[in-house]
Amino acid sequence: MVDVASYDKLYIGGEWVQPRSTNVFEVISPTSGQLLASAPEGLEADMDAAIAAARDAFDNGPWPQMSAGERADAMQRLLDLINANANELAELITAEIGSPILFSHFGQVGAASMVLDYYVNLTRTFEFESVRPGMLGPVLVRKEGVGVCAGIIPWNVPLFIIMLKLAPALASGSTIVLKPAPESPLSGMYLAKLIDEAGFPPGVVNIVPAGREAGEHLVTAPGVDKVSFTGSTAAGKKIGALCGERLRRCTLELGGKSAAILLDDVDIAATVPALLPYGIMNNGQACVAQTRILAPRSRYDEVVDAFTEAMGNLKTGDPAEMDTDIGPLIAERQRDRVESYIAKGLAEGARITVGGGRPEGLDGWFVEPTLFVDVDNSMTIAQEEIFGPVLAVIPYDDVDDAVAIANDSDFGLSGSVWTTDVDAGVDIARRVRTGTYTVNGFAMEWGAPFGGYKNSGVGRELGPEGLSAYLEDKSINLPAGFEPTLKN
Repeated sequence: MVDVASYDKLYIGGEWVQPRSTNVFEVISPTSGQLLASAPEGLEADMDAAIAAARDAFDNGPWPQMSAGERADAMQRLLDLINANANELAELITAEIGSPILFSHFGQVGAASMVLDYYVNLTRTFEFESVRPGMLGPVLVRKEGVGVCAGIIPWNVPLFIIMLKLAPALASGSTIVLKPAPESPLSGMYLAKLIDEAGFPPGVVNIVPAGREAGEHLVTAPGVDKVSFTGSTAAGKKIGALCGERLRRCTLELGGKSAAILLDDVDIAATVPALLPYGIMNNGQACVAQTRILAPRSRYDEVVDAFTEAMGNLKTGDPAEMDTDIGPLIAERQRDRVESYIAKGLAEGARITVGGGRPEGLDGWFVEPTLFVDVDNSMTIAQEEIFGPVLAVIPYDDVDDAVAIANDSDFGLSGSVWTTDVDAGVDIARRVRTGTYTVNGFAMEWGAPFGGYKNSGVGRELGPEGLSAYLEDKSINLPAGFEPTLKN
């Protein structure tokens, strides 16, 4: 097992520096409830130092002036280090967050690695400069880094979410201040060691774990050009308002309540085991989780029986064990939150066929995988993001009804449809108001945009669209007959 280390310094300006206070974040093991390690708490003064370092690196440092190939080379060095330390990173995330170890390998570290790999390759091929014909002469269209970026990271998939912000920022030639969440700072600090080893110029990447007040200071401080936030819709609305007041560019990836539609031709025996992992991924603590299961009334009982059996066979326990399906929730307060939703579901008339309590013999913050049936889409458990291993099976009458139920949500982040008729699945995908959709599965493609409709966010990550969010467009009008040398 990984040796979980504590940290006493912040990573600012290419150096490990003493924080401005002795405050620390104590990381509590969600599996045991015992102290695991600690990391320093950055305050407003620490954020100011990190912003100043990023500002100087962008305004005066070599990073924005490097060729795209040189930036890609530096990013490749980081990628190689992440891959070389993948096992230790996965074990650290499992210890820190409680993610089942297989999810830590593939959904946490593996996904982060693949995102960085995608942007390494995109950086080498992307046209940062191009020439267009103009009325008087050629126009040099240049895409430049946006400047100093703030990346605010949630606790549930810290390394992956860091990479959704870090990789395109680096590709663009921008610099960045990353704020890991108080609940999961250790993986971000471990990444800082690899960034330092990769040899980026000082100030290009700065990592400061911090709480809400210092995070708000990062969002509003002078010298920041762009904010990228992943987290709750409530916090995202506040951050969006603060950025709007300052005309500051902003990307918000927020909550979800995704619906998986099972059409009446579906092979239930094959579909349920394929779909279930996408409903309970990361112990249900995933914004893209498929938590509303929409089943045709003609086959509703079959679907309920299949999910009840499958969820009853899940193993809840030590997330470090390879055969564990469900680990603990991140904190006691999160367990309390999930249990309050279970109580609301029962109070509003839904019925539990499996789960609903705490598993016996476990010390951490565990909740049994729970299946609600006889759910109406107006119920709280169908409308609000629970962020735990809780699924709701909702009946529908016909395809139009299924689409209407899927769209009857304040969210629009993900979704899926399951059918033997792929053409019918694509037709439904076109009608559901959500940012990412999959026919017969679940996917986030690194080369395609990811983000939400409605209260699920503003802007897109991944793909060329994710890079464009970190670029400013500049037009340089040139004299007739002049042929510029392009710099990429």
